[in-house]
Order: sequence, then structure tokens, then C-alpha cells
Amino acid sequence: MRLEPLDQTQIESIVSKAVQDAVDFVDAEIAPQRIKAQRYFDNEVDIGHEDGRSKVVATKCREAVRGIKPSIHRIFLANDKAVEFVPKGAEDVALSEQATSFINYKFQQHNGYKILNDVFQDALVKKCGIAYVYYDESMKPEIFTMRNLTDEAFTALVGEDDVEVLEHEVRTSISIDEEGVEIEVPEHDVKLSRSIPHGDICIESVPPEDFFVDRNARSIEDFYVCGHSTEVRVSDILAMGFNIEDLDGLDHTEYSVVDDEAEFERRGYAIDDGEDENQSAASRKVTLTQAYMELDIEGTGIPKLYQFLCVGATYKILNFYEADSAPYAIFECDPEPHAFFGTSLVDLVIPDQDAATAMLRGVLDNVALTNNPGVQYVDGQVAVEDLMNNEIGRIIRVKQPNAVTEMTVPFTAGSTLPALQYFDQLVDNKTGVSKMAQGLNPDVLKSSTATAIAASMEGQTGQAEVIARNFAEGGMKQLFRLMLDLMVKNADGEEMMRLNGTFVPINPAAWETDMDLIVNVGIGTGRENERLAVLQQTLQVQQGIYTSYGANNGVVTLTQIRNTLADILALGGVRNADRYFMPMTPEIDHQMMMMAQQQQAMMAQAQQQQDPNAAFMQTEAMKAQTKAQVDMSKAQMDMQYKMHKLGMDDDLARDEMVQDLAVKVAEILGKYGTAVDTASIKAEQDAARPHNEQMMGM
Repeated sequence: MRLEPLDQTQIESIVSKAVQDAVDFVDAEIAPQRIKAQRYFDNEVDIGHEDGRSKVVATKCREAVRGIKPSIHRIFLANDKAVEFVPKGAEDVALSEQATSFINYKFQQHNGYKILNDVFQDALVKKCGIAYVYYDESMKPEIFTMRNLTDEAFTALVGEDDVEVLEHEVRTSISIDEEGVEIEVPEHDVKLSRSIPHGDICIESVPPEDFFVDRNARSIEDFYVCGHSTEVRVSDILAMGFNIEDLDGLDHTEYSVVDDEAEFERRGYAIDDGEDENQSAASRKVTLTQAYMELDIEGTGIPKLYQFLCVGATYKILNFYEADSAPYAIFECDPEPHAFFGTSLVDLVIPDQDAATAMLRGVLDNVALTNNPGVQYVDGQVAVEDLMNNEIGRIIRVKQPNAVTEMTVPFTAGSTLPALQYFDQLVDNKTGVSKMAQGLNPDVLKSSTATAIAASMEGQTGQAEVIARNFAEGGMKQLFRLMLDLMVKNADGEEMMRLNGTFVPINPAAWETDMDLIVNVGIGTGRENERLAVLQQTLQVQQGIYTSYGANNGVVTLTQIRNTLADILALGGVRNADRYFMPMTPEIDHQMMMMAQQQQAMMAQAQQQQDPNAAFMQTEAMKAQTKAQVDMSKAQMDMQYKMHKLGMDDDLARDEMVQDLAVKVAEILGKYGTAVDTASIKAEQDAARPHNEQMMGM
């Protein structure tokens, strides 16, 4: 078998078939489930009703989604840094802090809350939320005015290709030449429009009905073809640099890659694109498809990932180029193993909404019949038109007594209410959304202690925590990883950014794209209490080391102490630490260390003058200090290795290791001649761990 490069026709045939198969799979297998889920979220059901009977619908699906979203938002937005990049080594600490602050800033700058709100709801209702991350290199027009230009300056300015003259005014001024002769000099006032390169990261939420993937895909890292389609104007295609001839053969009436039914259910109304025969060609709509697929185009036997830009229902390829990865972040609340699409929260609640709706309708019908029972009458002895009158206090004309009697309807709604409560509890167990979790159960709040209430609420939020963790380890990591890669690849010089209270130059080109990524998921009040306790213990150890050994201790700096204080404030909801503590910089830390060294030198000199053995003692002290620093460096390296081995996944384990390091440091320092109360530190640490284990359910 001989490998040959693929020509344009072969490429287009392979890509078109693969995309069409993927679209057909999603339309046939996934889209009907999404449409049904959206209908149930919109308070519709598939069960029918009889004329004259109740049509009420139990809104279980919408209540479940609306009930869990506040918890999900609180979990991810409790920290101003949604994610943190972890350095591979000590030399990367500063760069990782820069990447963390800058990427989080960019995320908030691009309306991160709106993006998360959209993808979370899509995941809860339609199986998955899709965030699309790309780098926009479009030109941005800027308008500016220049005055008093000479002829030469004006000619040179308007001669530039990217400059358009909007307004122009010429006037004449009198000037004196070198010979003292008055001459008229033209001056130009001009208003210009100039196209400025405006490259920046863009994040969009893709409607799930526009996304496609092959049926054998398992994840966004393991697929044959994936992508999304959208409708654009022909003018938009031309603005991307293509020619109108590239669209020859396309008939805008023949395609509809975007699922119209799914879009209708999402919007609640049909879209009128306004197209008619009199519309200009540039204003007509066409389907633009971005497809990502691995192909061996060069015939080397090694397939590469390509991005294909296609138009129309036949997926005519406009261009293609190599890609590093598919630019999508997939959010799923309940992933299915070995499958791309998982289960949405609405999918779980749909059967319960049907059952609750049927019961609720029965209860209302029974109440209506009990309050307004039917009657039986003797034919010919009653004015029937009076019976048809439903007004309160109506008069019924009869020819004989007891010609009309009410039919007794037993009231059975009371026995049905426990069944409705059962379904409420069933939905609560499935979703984790309950009055307890929302703090709305007055009986529990009145009869329980604060500790018991906190423990109960912590237990009720288990499902929300699982969903949040799935979002964190899936879509959030993918989203910020894509942002980091784009920032590094498209870095264009330095930018100034405020970091730790001071402005520093940021150059994304220096960042490592393989940095570890941690999503800060603030799950549960108990978890926050654990972190607060650990931070407070860490602060005590930091203060003890700094007080005992000064600024030049080799373990703790003022910057690190301030960071601990800022984290404690953040857990209390106070984000602006600069309001309470002065910003710290490496320069200030260095100055403090130099001052400490000068003070030590002066004290040593004074002692040497008083004590002839002071020089020998100073030498021995320096040896001990050097040995202690070596041992502490080894301890730090050992902890970093262990933390890296753990993958930085378990915050509690990480915090305990930090405390272990502090105790180790104290032991090392005490070993070389300085008294440190290591026993009390160790005892405090051991006393805290059973509490932590209890809080973690260990």
C-alpha cells in the first residue's frame, strides 16, 4: 500500500462526509433529547389532558436548575482567582503568579460571569455547555484628529494604506522665511480613520444545537471530527478575506445545518432572517462551519489536526490549516464514562415532573369537583337552563321537591399530598436542591444548633459539589488552558499589570504552557472553615519564625505573611487587601533583609570588641546557619516533590504538608542552637487534624 498526498477534491470529500455523519448523529440521537429537556425546562410535559380538566404542570425541572445554579455560581465565584497556575520549580513562581493574575483578569474582562452562566445552564439542561476560545486578529478602526499639518506631513499621512480621510480643512498662515520675506504657508486640519491591529482573546458560548461531534468520540481530546456551525452574512465571509467567487455554486435556500427545531425551543420563537428575492447578495445568509479533524494530507502516514473552514450544506472548504487542539471547553454536570455526551440534570428530573404533574392535576380536579359537584335531576321537573347557571346563589326552578340533588364527591386530595411530598423528596435526593440546602427550612433553623445546621446543609449540598467538581476538572481546566496557550502563542511585547499591589511588566511569551492548573472550587462552608483554620495556623508559624529569626531567616518573607493575611480576608469576603495592608514588593523584602544583615553585623562587631572569643563564636554560628539553610532547602525540595506527585489535587493534604514543612523548619533551626518550641507547634498541628478529618468525612 502506497501513501499519496490528498488533493483538494479528496480532502473536501473526506471532510464533507465526516462532518455530515457527525451532524446526522447529533440530530438523530442527541437533538431529540435536548429538545425534550428544553420543553420540560419551559414547563411543558408530554402527558395529555382531558377537556375541562386541569392543565397545570409541576415545574420540577425548572425548579431544580434554578435551585442549584446559585450554589454552583457561589462555588466558582467565591474566589477572585477562578484558577491558579502552579510552577514546576522555584524559578517559575513569579511567572506562575503573573499568569494566574493576568488570565483571570482577561477572563473577567471578557464577561466571564456571563460565559459561565450560559455554559452552566446548557450543561444542566442540554447535556453539555460549550465554550469556544479563539484569538481575534481583526483590525479595529480608530478615529483621531490632527491639526496644523504641513503639505509634506499631510501627503505622507493620507498616503498610508490603512488611513481614510473623514474631514479635511485647509487654511493659510503667514510665515517669515530665512530672508525675512513673508510667505503664505498652507496648514491642514484633518480627521482620519485608521485601522489598528487589535489582537485579543475571545470567549463565546456556543449553542449546543450548533455543535457536532462524531458518534465514537469520548472527549474533546479524543474525537474523529468536531466543530460548530453558525449563520453569517455573505458580507462577513468577504470581510474575512475571501472572494465572492469562493461562494459560487451555493444556494442559501438548500442548507440548514443549524437545527431549526432546537433553536426554536431555545428561543421560544422562530427567526425571520428577512431574506427575499430583492435582498442584495452580500446580505444573504450562509452557513459557516468550523470543523476540526485529523487527516494525513501530506501522505506521510502521520495524521495531523487541521481546522477546516467550510460554507454551505455541502461543506465547501474555503481554507484549512494545522491546529494544535480543538478550541472548545466542554462542561458536563454528569459525564458518562467512555461517551462524549453525559446526562443533564433535567434528564434526571423529567420522569418526576410527569408523575408530579399527573398527581397535581388529580388533586386540583378533585378539589374542583368537591367544591362544585355534579347534580342529578328529574327530567321534566327542572328548568335545565337554571342548572347551567354556575353563579353563586343561583335559583333553580323545580316543579316538585327534591327534583335536584347534588352528587357527593369524596375528597381524596388529602391522601395524595404525601405522595407529592414523596416526589419532592425524590427530586431533592437526585439534585441536592432542597429547602435545607437553600437555608429555607424554618423548622430546622429553629430547633438546631449552628453546628448541626452547618453539618446538615453540608450534607445536602453533596450533589452540587459533585457537579461543581465535574465542571472544574472538565470545562474550567480546558477553558483556562486554551486561554494560556493563546496568550503565549500570540504574545506581542510587554504589558503593564498590577500584581500584589504594584505595577509590573507582563510578558506572556515567557510563560510555560505546561504549568499545572488548579481550579479554586470553594465547596461548602465546612471547607471554608478548614481553610481558614489552616491559614490561621500557618500565620502563627510564619509570625513565630519571623519574630525569632528576623527578616533574613531564609524561610518566611513579609510578602508571604501578607499573602496569608490577604487569603484570610478573602475567605471572609474582603477582596481589597490593599485597604488594610500596604502592598509588598520584592524590593521591600530585599531592603528588610539587608537591614537585618547590617544589624547583625553591627551586633557581632560590638560583641567582638567586648569578648575575645566572639570571632570564633560568630564563625561557628555562621557555619550552623549555613548548615540549617542547606537542610531547610532539602526539606522544601522534598515537600515540592511530594506535592507535585500528589498532583496538587487535595487541598487539605497540601495544607497539612505545609504545616509539616513548618515543623521541620523549626526542628532544623532548633537543632543548630536556637530554642524553638517545636513540641507546641506539633501538638497544635496534631490537634487540628482530627478536626479536619471529621470535617472531610474521614
